Amino acid sequence: MLQVGALVKGDPNNQRKTGVGLLWRPGGDTSCAPMSGEDHRYTGPNHLGPSHSSPYPTSRLQGPLSLVDLAKELELASASVSSHAGARLQTILEQMRALQLQAQEILQKAKADLDLHQAECRFKRSVGRIYHVYRRPDQSLYFSMLSPDDHSGAAPHEFVASYRLEADQSFTPADEVVRVDAARLELERTFLRRLLP
Repeated sequence: MLQVGALVKGDPNNQRKTGVGLLWRPGGDTSCAPMSGEDHRYTGPNHLGPSHSSPYPTSRLQGPLSLVDLAKELELASASVSSHAGARLQTILEQMRALQLQAQEILQKAKADLDLHQAECRFKRSVGRIYHVYRRPDQSLYFSMLSPDDHSGAAPHEFVASYRLEADQSFTPADEVVRVDAARLELERTFLRRLLP
């Protein structure tokens, strides 16, 4: 146990004063405890390594350790850790909100695809082909291979939209086909660049 205390002025033997002082124990435990006559001097081996790795101050020019300074350092460290943790949690919160929006978009798309799969279709649909959806007066939907232009502008029922059937059995609106294909092509090129040097 290392005892940290003040020297008594005028003491010819330069011994530490006795009474209540700060005791340092290995492991960082500090406490105020009475100093006995035997505890006033450190009797273990001296630190022989570099001064920056010493468990106690080794410089005679350095001021004494202050509990106030240690408390300030702990407070600064606590504030820094708290700020860093808060920033990371804010990032996670933003990611969660973005994921929530993506999940809502996915669910809306899945519902729209399910509604289209439940529409009447009197032919076998093929992947990659564009089909046209019409609405009857009773509000029921049906697929047709004929676009409104094929009917010379006089479609038999209300035209809803045109869709392309994808390999995963989802439907892509015809006006988004070019954008979706370009994004898919860019994604494939990116993966090929990473796979092939």
